[in-house]
Amino acid sequence: MTLVQLLYFVAVADVRSFTRAADQVGVAQPTLSRSLRALEGELGAPLLNRSSVVTLTPAGEAVLPLARRMLADSDMVRTTVAELVGLRSGRVRVGATPSLCIGVLSDVLRVFHARHPEIHVELAEDGSQPLETGLVRNELDVALVIVPPDGVDPSLHSAPLLRERLSVASPRARRPLSTRGAVTVGELAKHDLVMVRRGYDLRDVTLRAYADAGVTPRIAVEGGQMDAVLRMVEAGTGVAVVPDLVFLGRPRLRRTALTPALHRTVALARRADIAPTPAVIAFADTLLEHMSDTSASLREGATDVQVLHRYRSGRELLG
Repeated sequence: MTLVQLLYFVAVADVRSFTRAADQVGVAQPTLSRSLRALEGELGAPLLNRSSVVTLTPAGEAVLPLARRMLADSDMVRTTVAELVGLRSGRVRVGATPSLCIGVLSDVLRVFHARHPEIHVELAEDGSQPLETGLVRNELDVALVIVPPDGVDPSLHSAPLLRERLSVASPRARRPLSTRGAVTVGELAKHDLVMVRRGYDLRDVTLRAYADAGVTPRIAVEGGQMDAVLRMVEAGTGVAVVPDLVFLGRPRLRRTALTPALHRTVALARRADIAPTPAVIAFADTLLEHMSDTSASLREGATDVQVLHRYRSGRELLG
């Protein structure tokens, strides 16, 4: 049983004539008749009484409302898909680490919503490890994650976007941490430290750097999200090791380079076995455009952030 057969049946039922029904649907009458015979053969009962005036059999009367409903549902499917492709509806589930929500996504989502107001955006702010888990479980469509030394989960496709340095944030209202403009981890160990909560790659990298230098951190406060950490640093609670992106738009923070330098790579990740929807591709296009527009300001600002220009479109970025 096909939708075409049901369409032919409904047409005959409406006009009670094979000839007029064939003209209405745009096929030859023999083609329509053969198709309806095949439908009746498949159902095992006649649907139409073929006489001078075509009437419905009891089976035809029972099938007619079901056929109308199935055709209506198929039209709804086509409309829904057309709206999705045309970005008149849909959903994008985006994840990002707190620092990337502050430094990247806030502007990207503002532009994306202005362009596609009918697309519903769900934002998850978390550490890279939980975000990868969300992608693997299909709870997220895409996520900006930090690439760990051993790479992202093998079930994910990831595309590197930028490389940024980790620096030390301290309150601008107080004396600089160093007259050289840079500090070692050993020198940093003399200052109180504000630390993000467990589960964030930034915490692991910071603690590893202290361990490699053979010193113990003096943790004043730990367990906060990035915005809370930055506010505590601004208030003078301590210093923090943070990615350079967070210094943009934070005039109350002083950036001091950490030596030897620590860097991290940010990538856009998605599940490799699930094709991106048009809405997700549109989001990736907006993200790429933002990275291109801001690369110059990043170079000019007091940051060490390198935008990796490798992709011409969101579809290419998503692989």
